[in-house]
Amino acid sequence: MPEILEAERARALLEERALGREIATVDAPDAWMLKRGLTPDAVRAALPGHRFTNARRRGKLLLLDTDRDGPTLALHLGMSGRVVIDDEAAGDPLLYAANDPNPVWLRFGVTFTDGGSLYLRDPRRLGAIELDPDEDRLGVDAFSLRLRTLRQFTTTSRAPIKAMLMDQARIAGLGNLLVDEVLFRAGIDPARPANTLSDDEVRALARAISTTLRVLQRRGGSHTGDHMPGREPGGRCPRDGAEMLRRTVGGRTTYSCPQHQH
Repeated sequence: MPEILEAERARALLEERALGREIATVDAPDAWMLKRGLTPDAVRAALPGHRFTNARRRGKLLLLDTDRDGPTLALHLGMSGRVVIDDEAAGDPLLYAANDPNPVWLRFGVTFTDGGSLYLRDPRRLGAIELDPDEDRLGVDAFSLRLRTLRQFTTTSRAPIKAMLMDQARIAGLGNLLVDEVLFRAGIDPARPANTLSDDEVRALARAISTTLRVLQRRGGSHTGDHMPGREPGGRCPRDGAEMLRRTVGGRTTYSCPQHQH
């Protein structure tokens, strides 16, 4: 499922293939995908004639600025979305979503005057489209997270550490797979209240976030974590062989090792 690493690969494709191309038309067949009061008529009127000038990202949110004081188009991939430009989809096939090029799943798109196109393909309809979003509703981007900020978050939260790490208003970009991998590497139980972590554990957590993002980005995505071989019912910890614990933490299916995660 798309997390910060998949969003970054989509951003890179947008930067490489979408910038500088004049928008001819907007295709908005699924009004459900348009959020915060945006309507098909409004987005069809706002974008044609403009060109995308910058491809940015904050957490999982993709941001496309336009020229001549035009609006910023925001794309959220949800749990199954992929950016498709001129029939090329960003990133590797998703692990927990359909990847077929079914035209029914093209929920929003623009065509360019040169004949090409940009679409959001989303089988599960959990993504979103906005214009001029409130970017400050998202917390610090996970790639920019520093120890001091993480320490502030942990000391002021009694939520399970997994839920705190997935709170997009605090840390933008970390999803289910990445957080399970981070906690696996840091040796921390996902259900631990955040404010019970010692200073040494917070330091280990900060290192694990940085290392996980760097290593998994190089490997190809959020689905390439060390804990993934044990992520199945009855699976065993790749580190020590203990049977992995499967439960729900923070509303999400969670895998952890009871032997080395405390």
